[in-house]
Amino acid sequence: MDITSIINPLNDAQREAVSAPSRAMLVLAGAGSGKTRVLVHRIAWQIQVEGHSPHSILAVTFTNKAATEMRTRIEDLLNISARSMWIGTFHGLAHRLLRRHAKDAQLPETFQVMDSDDQLRLIKRLYKNLNLDEAKWPPKQAQWYINGQKDEGIRAKHMPETGDFFQRQMLAIYKAYEEVCQRSGLVDFAELLLRAHELLRDNPETLSFYQQRFRHVHVDEFQDTNTIQYAWLRLLTQDRDNLFVVGDDDQSIYGWRGAKIENIYRFQKHFPNHKVVKLERNYRSTGHILKAANRVIEHNEGRMGKELWTESGDGEPISVYAAFNEQDEAYYVVERIRKWVHEGGSRSDIAILYRSNAQSRQFEEKLIATSIPYRVYGGLRFFDRAEIKNALAYLRLMANPDDDASFERVINTPTRGIGAKSLDDIRVLARDKNLSLRQAVEFAIAQKLTTPRAGNAMSGFIALVRSLAEQTQGLPLFEQVKIVVEKSGLIEFYKKEKGDKGEARVENLEELVNAARLYEYDQDNEENLSELDMFLTHAALEAGEMQSNAEQDCVQLMTLHAAKGLEFKRVFMVGFEEGLFPSQQSVEDPGRLEEERRLCYVGMTRAMENLCLTYAESRRLWGRETYPKASRFLREIPAETLQEVRMRAQVSRPVSFTGNMDSHEPGTYKLGQRVRHEKFGEGVVLQREGSGAQERIQINFQAVGIKWLMLSYAKLEGVGA
Repeated sequence: MDITSIINPLNDAQREAVSAPSRAMLVLAGAGSGKTRVLVHRIAWQIQVEGHSPHSILAVTFTNKAATEMRTRIEDLLNISARSMWIGTFHGLAHRLLRRHAKDAQLPETFQVMDSDDQLRLIKRLYKNLNLDEAKWPPKQAQWYINGQKDEGIRAKHMPETGDFFQRQMLAIYKAYEEVCQRSGLVDFAELLLRAHELLRDNPETLSFYQQRFRHVHVDEFQDTNTIQYAWLRLLTQDRDNLFVVGDDDQSIYGWRGAKIENIYRFQKHFPNHKVVKLERNYRSTGHILKAANRVIEHNEGRMGKELWTESGDGEPISVYAAFNEQDEAYYVVERIRKWVHEGGSRSDIAILYRSNAQSRQFEEKLIATSIPYRVYGGLRFFDRAEIKNALAYLRLMANPDDDASFERVINTPTRGIGAKSLDDIRVLARDKNLSLRQAVEFAIAQKLTTPRAGNAMSGFIALVRSLAEQTQGLPLFEQVKIVVEKSGLIEFYKKEKGDKGEARVENLEELVNAARLYEYDQDNEENLSELDMFLTHAALEAGEMQSNAEQDCVQLMTLHAAKGLEFKRVFMVGFEEGLFPSQQSVEDPGRLEEERRLCYVGMTRAMENLCLTYAESRRLWGRETYPKASRFLREIPAETLQEVRMRAQVSRPVSFTGNMDSHEPGTYKLGQRVRHEKFGEGVVLQREGSGAQERIQINFQAVGIKWLMLSYAKLEGVGA
């Protein structure tokens, strides 16, 4: 039998994993070590060498893309069709199981699967029956709660009544939700897994059939499994050593959405005769990158331990750039990208990775200004995000109360209990009377055409917008925006949205305040627009600039979480500061801090040839100026793998000085220097860029905040220290 096609492409550790006798096995696969190859070749070995039927093999992945890739590679390797094989995601395979055994699973044969949006709409309909106020009990909070309980294998009937008011209310929603789903034959994503587990647990004959059929069970990304997924795997492999799992405890970064790194340790307990194979040879990154990543992750306790290595040499040292502030950071990164592309590099080989979505704005603005195409991977551009559009809608209504699009967007955000029918009635009235929506509401209230509840809610909204306009009149732009995001209720509304998404929305709103603070207002604009109007126009134009699609040659922007599984020749990891990365919430929680460190490890190992780490010595976070320390993760990297870089000519470092200073000619101001402007008063120089007639200077004025000025027109004078 010719097995060269299966064995020859593998290194020694991979061969050991692929050709081992059938038994429980944990393949500890480091980043870039060829884990998918091992899974595919293991299955091929079992079919071609050991003679097992393709129908006796079950392979579970986390994405449809990974399942398709695995199926295609098996077909290419063995020249057989893999269409009938059970290779798929947990949800896909659970759905397949339930379709075959709907009656035993106590489901109608025509049961329907709900996506996340369908599930949320159902919960909102339930709220009306339960007379719940969405403002006090956000539907997404209930959705998060229900899915979280299901991921732990917990039904509403299993939960005891408690004295906790929140728990009692969530339990009531959960019970009502289960009842309507069972009555209507509806199944959500979390239910697919829970119901499939219950099907096998409660039907011994069905369980026995699949235990006999699936002689070999394979699992990819095992470190990302949650409680119910592992319980399902345990049932299928009960009392058998036929579970082959590939994972990496150092790449477990999804604890916030239910993944249990503990499952790797449970596997070793539940399968005492298991074998461990470590894949440590890396085929992606250079030696300096791997050495740095190894040293960082070593600071986590309780690891199974491995040391990534490569035969490709050390490569370039890791660049470290200490920016003066976040604008300088973005300027440096984009300049490096521009230079790389000018020298013939491909934009799609470059990624900018950040911890928080809110960080993308600075880089987006600089990329747009430099005409470099980019794509926000797995997310929206800053000004396209729902929470930003909602805040801008309030600002537009302050400028123009008869802006119907903005009125309709936020009249019920945050939720005010205004029903769909009430809004439909207002739309019809506005059309028939040729009124704006605001005017139609006022007319309907005056003529008593609305219910008291709807009328009060709508008049309260109009009063809120009017009050915001009055409170912000004459204030600097950033203070107007700050008041709006706080007094509109948007901040509190999104804080109630549990999980990472709610935190990201709040951070984005706070970044909008920073964007307003840094906005350059041209007082001499031809249209004679106010600063607020100009800012709203700027936001609309930036949102209208469509980002590149996946097929275009463009720079990739993404969060560190979204980067898992990807690789790029050049990677910029930005915001390496205490309080940002690691995040402030994780600093005092050892478990969360270790997950942040694993996230750092994942980010670093995305880089193939060149890695650049940046941090800012000052950064505006949550509406205030901060002066963070460099991240502890940066301090954990060996000095011999790092190379500090500094910008030439464009930005000067902060300087200290004494004595009085005379007026300066353009081009001679230093960062940190105090200056005086005829109109804006005294301020401190933050940044400079450009040269000659195009040279600009950024100053933080005591009276009006941060402004960019053309140095040749600014008429500045130095102020004594």
